[in-house]
Amino acid sequence: MFLPPSIKDTAFNCPHCGALAKQFWYSVRADQSDDKHPTPLTVTEGEDRNWDFKNVEDKETRAKLIKWVDEMSKARPFFEGGTDGNYSFQNVYNLFISRCYNCKDLAIWIHERLVYPQRGEAPPANPDMPDDIRRDYDEASTILDLSARGAAALIRLSIQKLCKHLGMPGKNINDDIKALVAGGLDPRIQKALDVVRVVGNNAVHPGQIDLKDDRATAESLFRLLNLIVEKMISEPKHVDEVYAALPEEARKAIEKRDGK
Repeated sequence: MFLPPSIKDTAFNCPHCGALAKQFWYSVRADQSDDKHPTPLTVTEGEDRNWDFKNVEDKETRAKLIKWVDEMSKARPFFEGGTDGNYSFQNVYNLFISRCYNCKDLAIWIHERLVYPQRGEAPPANPDMPDDIRRDYDEASTILDLSARGAAALIRLSIQKLCKHLGMPGKNINDDIKALVAGGLDPRIQKALDVVRVVGNNAVHPGQIDLKDDRATAESLFRLLNLIVEKMISEPKHVDEVYAALPEEARKAIEKRDGK
């Protein structure tokens, strides 16, 4: 189960470690320093990130709250002065920090948008995905919100690279699928590859932009790429690891039975 990071939730798949874990939310306060150093930020845990001013009777307070909502609607951080006894500081609104219970790493949000780390909303890449394909996958994930068509094009290119990684020429996905089927490809993976080939515009080659691609198409391609890696790389790897853990005598008996 994958729950994309969202400012509306207190648990989701961490953009750092990928674990589905509880997230602790923090508000931000800024203390001004001298001109020689960046402004340091002190985080304080906060539960409520919404302001309800409907029942506020004081006109000045209500006006301030309305101003806050107006600033918040612009989806950008802004300052509002605050005091703690004789100490003055700036509250920073529309800027939030979440901390993962599992890995303790921090994520930074502006309004409702995750700005650090820039991982996008795609499911985490399968850890067995080859490095060069993983780089394309992660790049596609970072641009998913900005350009679903660009993300889909990168994933198609990644799938073409994966075919090459599996020993195919990697020039024509239809020929690669045919060769993989002849080599005993799982029919379910054949269907997944054919979906990649056919979805959108049949004439589009991997790596090219399809004007018909939308976010739903891009998200389905992310899932298909992970599925293909799982079936073609991860599962054989796990079986080999379990087989290698058998006692040597048992392995020799199996090899003798099979005539190896």
